[in-house]
Amino acid sequence: MAARNTARKRAFQILFEGDQRGTDVLTVLADWIRLSRSDTRQPPVSEYTMQLVEGYAAYAKRIDELIAQYAVGWTLDRMPVVDRNILRLGAYELIWVDETPDAVVLDEMVQLAKEFSTDESPAFVNGLLGRLKELKPSLRRA
Repeated sequence: MAARNTARKRAFQILFEGDQRGTDVLTVLADWIRLSRSDTRQPPVSEYTMQLVEGYAAYAKRIDELIAQYAVGWTLDRMPVVDRNILRLGAYELIWVDETPDAVVLDEMVQLAKEFSTDESPAFVNGLLGRLKELKPSLRRA
C-alpha cells in the first residue's frame, strides 16, 4: 500500500500548507492539482489524496472540536502545527473512512509524526487518536 502511504503524506502536506498560509485546504489542493498538470517535475495528486483533503474539509470544524476536547493539556492553537495537521488527517480517516482499518490509520499517523515532528509527537498522536478510536461509534453519531 505504498500508494496510500504517499497519498496520506501528500494530504498531510496540503493540510499543513493550508494551516501555515491561513488558506482553505481546498484552495491549496486546487493549487497542487493545477501545478502538477502544468509542471512535469511535480508528482500528480492522487485520487486518494483528493478524497482525504476533501473529506477533512467537510468535517474540519467537528474534527477541530474533537481534537480540542480530547487533547489533554493542549489547546489547538498551542499544539505544534505538524501534530495538529497529522491529528486532523488521522481523525478524519479514523472516524469517517470505513474501508481503512483503524490500526492502519494509527500506524500511518504515528509514522508521519516520526518523520516530520518531535520525539514526543508519535506518542502524543498515538494516544489522542487511540482515544478517538475508542469513542468512534459515539463520535460518528454526534
